[in-house]
Amino acid sequence: MSTVKYTARLADKYKKEVVPALMKRFGYKTVMQAPKLEKICLNRGINGAVADKKLVDISIEELTTITGQKAVSTVSKKDISNFKLRKGLPIGARVTLRGEKMYEFLDRLVAAALPRVRDFKGVNEKSFDGRGNYTMGITEQIIFPEVDIDKVNKITGMDITFVTTAKTNEEAYELLKELGMPFRNAKKEGEKI
Repeated sequence: MSTVKYTARLADKYKKEVVPALMKRFGYKTVMQAPKLEKICLNRGINGAVADKKLVDISIEELTTITGQKAVSTVSKKDISNFKLRKGLPIGARVTLRGEKMYEFLDRLVAAALPRVRDFKGVNEKSFDGRGNYTMGITEQIIFPEVDIDKVNKITGMDITFVTTAKTNEEAYELLKELGMPFRNAKKEGEKI
């Protein structure tokens, strides 16, 4: 009995199409020089989590449903009396995706979730941090098909960070663009980001 190992569609695309395109574009000598996607981090701060502890559990459940991987709660690092916040209280949820799940999530984000955003014209290409990482914010979790709109009690957003091995913004931009990220204003060859 032979077993066929499953690989994500974007993982295949990265090896067969993206790496050769990046090598040609930036003149890399080996495939190991080509930047790659390391991980995708989803982070969500919850407004009112201090007053209602169930909001954190609901948020963890939603992030787990969206990503297919168990999310964990984030806790406050210090006391802030103005917000009635104590050190160690759960105030958010996060999940980090790597490997196959990372590529699966990126595929679903680009193909199914982002097109469901109202008046979507593309994602902002100015959200790079200078070290090859890209962060985007989503205002409504209901754009993900996995979330049941009838069970949502509060519309909240999240931050999604794409961590790459790219050294510059331009390399990271080209990597994400080749992987299918719909940037708002596609840059011309040689134009600065």
